[in-house]
Order: sequence, then C-alpha cells, then structure tokens
Amino acid sequence: MPSVVTRFAPSPTGLLHLGSAYSALVAWTRAREAGGRFLVRIEDTDIRRCRREYETAILQDLKWLGLDWDGEARRQSDHFSDYGHELDRLGRRGLVYPCFCSRAEIEREIAASASAPHSPPLGPDGPLYPGTCRHLAPAERKRRIAAGREFCMRLDSAAAAADTGPYDFVDEGRGRITGQPLLMGDFVIARKDTPTSYHLAVTVDDHLQGVTLVTRGEDILPSTHAHVLLQRLLGYATPLYAHHGLIIDRTGRRLAKRDQATGIRSLRESGKTPADVFKLIGAGLEPGGPKA
Repeated sequence: MPSVVTRFAPSPTGLLHLGSAYSALVAWTRAREAGGRFLVRIEDTDIRRCRREYETAILQDLKWLGLDWDGEARRQSDHFSDYGHELDRLGRRGLVYPCFCSRAEIEREIAASASAPHSPPLGPDGPLYPGTCRHLAPAERKRRIAAGREFCMRLDSAAAAADTGPYDFVDEGRGRITGQPLLMGDFVIARKDTPTSYHLAVTVDDHLQGVTLVTRGEDILPSTHAHVLLQRLLGYATPLYAHHGLIIDRTGRRLAKRDQATGIRSLRESGKTPADVFKLIGAGLEPGGPKA
C-alpha cells in the first residue's frame, strides 16, 4: 500500500480560525494514524491580499495546537515557475485563452443575457463566465495584448472536456463521482499578476508533493471537478478525496476569517488550551457538529 500523504493548505489572508483548524486536524490525524506524511502548504499566490505576518501566525498556531508537519512548509509564491511551465503546456495545446473582461463587464453581460434565449449556464455560485473572449480572433488577442490591455487566462472547458473524455474520482463519503468538466465553466487558470490561479496551483502542488489523500471542506467539492479535469489534462494521478463537513457558528453560518471570536489566536489569548480548542472543534459549535 502506498504511504498516505495529506496536506493542509491555508491562505495567509487572515489568522487561523476554528474551521481551518478542523481541516488541519482532519488531515494531520489521517496521516499520523496511517504512519504517513502531513504537509503544510502556504497558498499565497494572491500577492495583494496575502501577508507574511499571517503566514507566521498560522504556523505558530498549528505548533501550539500540537500539529506537527513533515519537511518545510511549501510557499506557492516561491514556485511560480512550476505553474508557468504547466500553463505553457496547456497553452501550446490550445486549451487556454486570454480574457480581457473586467468583473463589471462580465456582470453587465450576464445581466443583459438573463432574458435572452441562451443565458449563461449556472455554476455552484451562480451564472458562469459567458465566454465573451473565447471566440476572439488570434489577431485581435495580439492587438489587445500589444495595446497593454489587462487580461487573465481562462481554461476552455469545452475543449478540455473533449480532450480528456469522461472522467470520475472517488470521495470517501460519497463514493465514485462522475466528473462534470463544465461545472465551473471557463474558470480562471492564471491571473494578470501571477502565472497561476488557485485551481492550477493546487493541482500542480498536489502532484509535485505526492499527495495521495486530499481532505478539505465540502464547500470545495465543486472545484474538485475542475482539479481532476486539470489532472487528466496534465497527466497527473488523481488522489483520493475526503470532503468533510463544515463547522458552523451559532447562527448557522460557516466560520470565516472575519469571525475574530473563533480565531485560534484569540482563543489562546483568552486562556483556552489546545484541549479546549479540540473540544470546540469536536462539538462543531452546535449539536451535530462537523462530519469527518
């Protein structure tokens, strides 16, 4: 049996909170119980919002909780060349295209097409990108780039689906799931200021780090369809997935970084112990709590 390799991949845009600590605990426990490896990865590709002080605080809080990891934490901003290389591979196959649309322009087009016969399809979070720039002629793309127009890169999901054919993946709690390559639409695969996006970076990193079991919140399940699609396009193995339930606050909302009262640092400063934190996590803050 191959060794179990899990990972916890926080984004340093805020302090560690109970929900993220629960995700870290699930991954750490699965690795340690199997005699495997638990990795920590800092997902800091959003250079405008990520802060090194948050990274330091997150690592300190993990150590305080007693969650040790194997090797050094991988910082994504140190590995842009890895993502750029894979982006180029996809580009040479005609599977990505530059998108010059601003967020406001996308919203206006979606609003305008709401009453049209062929309105944009819906994704997990609402209308998907309508594909405005997908059909631009190569000469027009070059003209806009030469003129200094800002752009991101999107995956042509229909072309990608045709390339890979049908696919599936396994989630421990849900069984074998048929992949839906169009679920996320033509999602952003690289941003204007970095040669990657979350979707590309997490897929490349899981491959390079040999991750065999991805444990993360069930809110990420829709993105898994996109990540497995990228794995198939890039020739990567697909790990086993385990999308766990989320910890909710007393109003029924899932915890977020803005909820300072549930931050690990705040709980530490209030006199809580790691054992107290794990009790809160186990209770899920509400009866019925999280489901691993």
